[in-house]
Amino acid sequence: MSFPHKSPLLRRAQRTLGAVLAGLTLALSLPHLALAQAASEPAAATAIATPAVSRESVTNPYGLSALWAQGDFVSRGTLIIMVIMSMASWYIIFTKLFEQRKLMKSAEAAAKSFWTAGSVKAGISSLDEGSAFRFIAESGVNASEHHEGTLVEKIDLHTWVSMSVQRAMDNINSRLQDGLAVLATVGSTAPFVGLFGTVWGIYHALTAIGISGQASIDKVAGPVGEALIMTAFGLAVAVPAVMGYNWLIRRNKMAMERVRAFGGDVHNVLLAGRR
Repeated sequence: MSFPHKSPLLRRAQRTLGAVLAGLTLALSLPHLALAQAASEPAAATAIATPAVSRESVTNPYGLSALWAQGDFVSRGTLIIMVIMSMASWYIIFTKLFEQRKLMKSAEAAAKSFWTAGSVKAGISSLDEGSAFRFIAESGVNASEHHEGTLVEKIDLHTWVSMSVQRAMDNINSRLQDGLAVLATVGSTAPFVGLFGTVWGIYHALTAIGISGQASIDKVAGPVGEALIMTAFGLAVAVPAVMGYNWLIRRNKMAMERVRAFGGDVHNVLLAGRR
């Protein structure tokens, strides 16, 4: 089966219609291409033109150095007082810890060497010079040897030796308590000294704000926050002093238990000739 040939007029109409459709399709697609190109160009320009973000460090105009530089003689004097209190507290804490450690070592040495000696005098010579336990033993021996022919002869030997050993132990206890009163004083007064510095600093800050007539947040918060450093400093001085005081009191009790036990044994040896 064969189709008839198309006429030239019909073929010309088909070509014209195809050209019109192609032009219409191109016209419709051009706005979309233009919009896509316009959207991509600003994004690329923004990516190219955006600089790297840099962080700037802001210096704090308020602080301990500014408080010292701008403070008057009262503020500086308060800081100096708290520094002295802190130094005294730490010095006493370390000194008392050293003394207690030395006393504990002397107790261990006395338990090993004194009671294995043949006599009390031999045991005394085995102890270190300046030892608390040697001091107790020497006090008891001197009391027992110098009892007759003196004014204390009216007191019986048991009471006299007991009193002498007890006095020696009391002297050691008093020596252990040295410096603890300073820690107690610092722990109880340092917060109030810091609070005084804070009140003084806030007073001057508010006075300066009132004179300048500017009550913005930066003018108020900065000086007031700087004045609060005094309170923080006072607490930093008081807390170690209180903790050190309680710790040293506990260790003194442990050390005095060893001292009293040794003194009681020496008393028994001097009077009964046995431990």
